[in-house]
Amino acid sequence: MHLATILAAEEEGGWANAYPIIPHPGELIFGIIAFVILYLVVAKKVVPRLEAMYTERAAAIEGQIEEADKANAEAAELLEQYKAQLAESRAEASSIREEARAEGAQILAELKAQAQAESERITTSAKAQIAAERQQAVISLRAEVGTLATELASRVVGESLEDEARQRRTVERFLAELEAGDIEPVSAVTGADAATEQES
Repeated sequence: MHLATILAAEEEGGWANAYPIIPHPGELIFGIIAFVILYLVVAKKVVPRLEAMYTERAAAIEGQIEEADKANAEAAELLEQYKAQLAESRAEASSIREEARAEGAQILAELKAQAQAESERITTSAKAQIAAERQQAVISLRAEVGTLATELASRVVGESLEDEARQRRTVERFLAELEAGDIEPVSAVTGADAATEQES
């Protein structure tokens, strides 16, 4: 039935009425020629430009990627240098601290040694001064004791001891007896002499 309808349509209206979806052969040929021309124009003009733009864009992206990789490598290298410098600075600071501690200990030891030496010098000087003063006091005391002994002996014996040799012998004998403990102290003799003077 369908075939019959098509044949009837061909008889009545021709090719266009029989196949309304299929274009006319002239239009079909014109469309094919226009498509070929458009294809050639696109292939010759548009596609190369698109490929060139794509290539440039890809090159730019690759360049940016390379620059980013280079920047990352430089940043990593700078980071390693910074870490190395930081470690070196810490080691140097530690070395400086150790040197300062050693120098401080050495200075402290030197100060202690100087203080000890100064203390020993002061002690030695004080001992020497005390010994000299003691010697001077002994000499002065001997002179005073000698004079007192001469006066006492002169009073007790009743003779003059003005003669220097006799006075020296008397003093030496008196001091020897005084050191040996054979005679009484000067205070006792002085007290006895005072009592003798009161009686006379």
